[in-house]
Amino acid sequence: MDFTPRDPDFEAKVRSTFEEQPFMRLIGAELVSVAPGTCEISLAVRPDLSQHNGFVHAGVTNAIADNSAGLAAFTLMPPGTDVLSVEFKTNLLAPARGRRLIARGRVEKPGRTLVIVRSDVYAETDGSEVHVAMMQATMICLVSPPPRPYGRP
Repeated sequence: MDFTPRDPDFEAKVRSTFEEQPFMRLIGAELVSVAPGTCEISLAVRPDLSQHNGFVHAGVTNAIADNSAGLAAFTLMPPGTDVLSVEFKTNLLAPARGRRLIARGRVEKPGRTLVIVRSDVYAETDGSEVHVAMMQATMICLVSPPPRPYGRP
């Protein structure tokens, strides 16, 4: 789909929001690309992000999926608003193992208040990708953003 952002500064807004998330810094996630209706996040796989079998923990996989989906939705929201997850469902398709994870979020159905999004997560090793998770989510456009005790004012 071809989307027209309602905020001409959507990319700067999305990048700023990503950079202000301490948890994304903690796990080492990187914002790779942003375009109207899409967002891609990557994460180098490290042992401290694993669960008991050595795979990337599902919570980490969910975190980058949620962020790529939410930020994809945020690209289409007007200035002076914010984005928040309302709900999501994740299907874990294969063990998340490899050199890095890539979460590709995209808007499926934009709306003024609610945006339906999807994120597909891939595990990459030596240029080969395995689809490890898919998330469907609903994001809400907050017209009066809540105060941010740890982020921007």
